[in-house]
Amino acid sequence: MATVTLGGTPFAISGDLPEAGAAAPDFTLTGGDLGDISLGDYAGQRLILNIFPSVDTPVCAASVRRFNEEAAALEGVSVLCVSRDLPFAHGRFCAAENIEAVSCASEMRDGSFGDAYGVRITEGPLNGLLARAVVVVDGDGRVRHSQLVPEIKEEPDYDAALSACS
Repeated sequence: MATVTLGGTPFAISGDLPEAGAAAPDFTLTGGDLGDISLGDYAGQRLILNIFPSVDTPVCAASVRRFNEEAAALEGVSVLCVSRDLPFAHGRFCAAENIEAVSCASEMRDGSFGDAYGVRITEGPLNGLLARAVVVVDGDGRVRHSQLVPEIKEEPDYDAALSACS
C-alpha cells in the first residue's frame, strides 16, 4: 500500500497505481449529464486520467486548467478529470473557467474507481477522497504512463503525461 503526503504528513492510500503495460481497470463514473462514463467509452483513443481530491482546491483547479490548455492541441487524445466532486461542482468550475477541451467525471455513485486505481486516501483529513495522480491509457486499454504525485499540494508531471500520448 502506497502513501501520499499532505503538507509533509503521510497518509495511506488504498493500493498502487496500475503500472505501464498493465491493462487499465475498467470504471463507471458519473458525467456532467448524470450519465455513466466508462473506460470503454474511450476505446481506440488515448486517454489521460487527471485524478485529484477536489476541483475546489487551487492545485486541483490548476491541473484541470493546464490539461485543458494542453488537450486543445492534442489530436486523438481525451482528458478525463476525475474526483469525488459532484458533477454540478465540475460544471460550475468548467463554465466559470471556460474549460471546454477536457471532460470531468465524478466518483459519486460508484466508489470502485479509487480502489481499482489504488488512489483512495484511507486516513487523515482527506479520507475517502482521491489522491493526485495521472494515468495515460492507450487506445487498446493499456497503461502507458502512471504517476502518483507524492505530495498532494504539488502538481503532476504534465510533460511526462503528455509525452506518453505521442
